[in-house]
Amino acid sequence: MKKNIFKLAVLSSVVFFISCSEKKQQEEFKSDFPDWAWTDFQRPEGVNPVISPREDTRFFCPILKDSVDWESNDTFNPAATIYEGKIVVMYRAEDKSGEGIGKRTSRLGYAWSDDGLNFQRKTVPVFYPDNDSQKELEWPGGCEDPRIAMTEDGTYVMMYTQWNRDKARLAVATSKDLQTWEKHGPAFAKAYDGRFFNEFCKSASIITKLVDGKQVIAKIDGKYWMYWGERFVNPATSDDLINWTPMLDEKGDFLKLIKPRNSKFDSDLTECGPPAIMTDKGILLLYNGKNKSGANSDTLYTANSYCAGQVLFDLKDPTKVIDRLDKPFYVPESDFEKSGQYPAGTVFIEGLVFHNKKWYLYYGCADSRVAVAVYDPSKTKQ
Repeated sequence: MKKNIFKLAVLSSVVFFISCSEKKQQEEFKSDFPDWAWTDFQRPEGVNPVISPREDTRFFCPILKDSVDWESNDTFNPAATIYEGKIVVMYRAEDKSGEGIGKRTSRLGYAWSDDGLNFQRKTVPVFYPDNDSQKELEWPGGCEDPRIAMTEDGTYVMMYTQWNRDKARLAVATSKDLQTWEKHGPAFAKAYDGRFFNEFCKSASIITKLVDGKQVIAKIDGKYWMYWGERFVNPATSDDLINWTPMLDEKGDFLKLIKPRNSKFDSDLTECGPPAIMTDKGILLLYNGKNKSGANSDTLYTANSYCAGQVLFDLKDPTKVIDRLDKPFYVPESDFEKSGQYPAGTVFIEGLVFHNKKWYLYYGCADSRVAVAVYDPSKTKQ
């Protein structure tokens, strides 16, 4: 009996020690970042990846006039939003029509969930290249890397990349139900008399805010704002969410707010992530930082890997940088985040949604899977 009591005492001590160690590690992790940053995103145990390729779903392509295995090769880079109380994830899916990144056709699939962790999926894509006004810009590469934000009246605005395997263009589409979409074409088509129509551009994060627990598109000084760009973070404004005007510098080039930094995790690219969010500290933008290989890379992280960073902008002046993280808050860890068609490692963040008082972050894993991480603001404040 005494031996059993002793064993229980030892076991309790070990559990207490582990619990205290984990808590200490978490506190040390939090203390490494400024208080404006959202850093405590947790991978739910036993859930990820939440979306993976399937070979049993087929879609009749209106351009090929044939049935294709539209999501058989890769499923990744997701947008996320709320529709009728459920989290909806629209993910990029690739078929097996080619070999290598950018050589296949991308279409957007539709998945939904009550809890943000377990998803049901439609068997056909809801957004894809078609025999429409955008065919020339979307075929044969497809529709890639969506970000979705919602207006207060329930209109969904999707920024996505049109890829015809010649030029990547940032484009706009709108919907009321996330399934029937109207394509509006390139976001910068009309700006400056069409000067940037053929400019390589992608990755847009519209500024949003929380209103009564609902994440909606914000206006600042009477205009809509977004951050966009793959190599740099650039600003643009709009009056109607469809036609966007990129801001320019004194030389007439795109105004660059954030640039890659030598010897940092974002030494090669600073690519915009999910919709930016207004907080009491400022406008928070989560972005994707790509590390260089060789000289001027960050030796703490794998060469060419994508990790996630954060930057804070001024609430009244969205072009003014207040602060920026020097190290990533989220990095590739799991096997499926470091194996796939992009084996250097990728946690490519694109979907951020507020649901049941928590933030759900959806991201692409090595350009092959979709995963989720959850941030609980109430725990951060404790």
